[in-house]
Amino acid sequence: MPTHSETRKMPYTAQQMYDLVADVGDYPKFLPWTAAARIKSVDDKGDHTVMDADLVISFKVFRERFTSRVVLWPEPKKIDTEYLDGPFKYMKSNWAFRDVDGGCEVDFFVDFEFRNRVLQKIIGVVFNEAMQRVVKAFEKRAQALYG
Repeated sequence: MPTHSETRKMPYTAQQMYDLVADVGDYPKFLPWTAAARIKSVDDKGDHTVMDADLVISFKVFRERFTSRVVLWPEPKKIDTEYLDGPFKYMKSNWAFRDVDGGCEVDFFVDFEFRNRVLQKIIGVVFNEAMQRVVKAFEKRAQALYG
């Protein structure tokens, strides 16, 4: 259903941005509509780490918990997320970070659909704006941390 993809250049290192996005437990401190986060498990696989995490999203009268599997790839600086349980039919997102002159480029992609038709209609109307707010929140968090 709705997808969003964007590439943004930021004045931070790829490692700094990777670390910020990988810190799922901190999302409620700065990410819009994220009311809570809980890391359920972390499994070091050598070249990558698999983390299962619960996030609680709160939007108007809706409050939903969902579980995702987050795969952290430190060497290529990529993060892949897949949906495990909750209000979505499906959800996946990908982040990629690479150093460039003057900072780094951040690629972000998300694709999801809610099971609840009402919630899907609501988010459909504001989806692109909502995704831009999410990316902007990461940008502001980077400024606060690495400023």
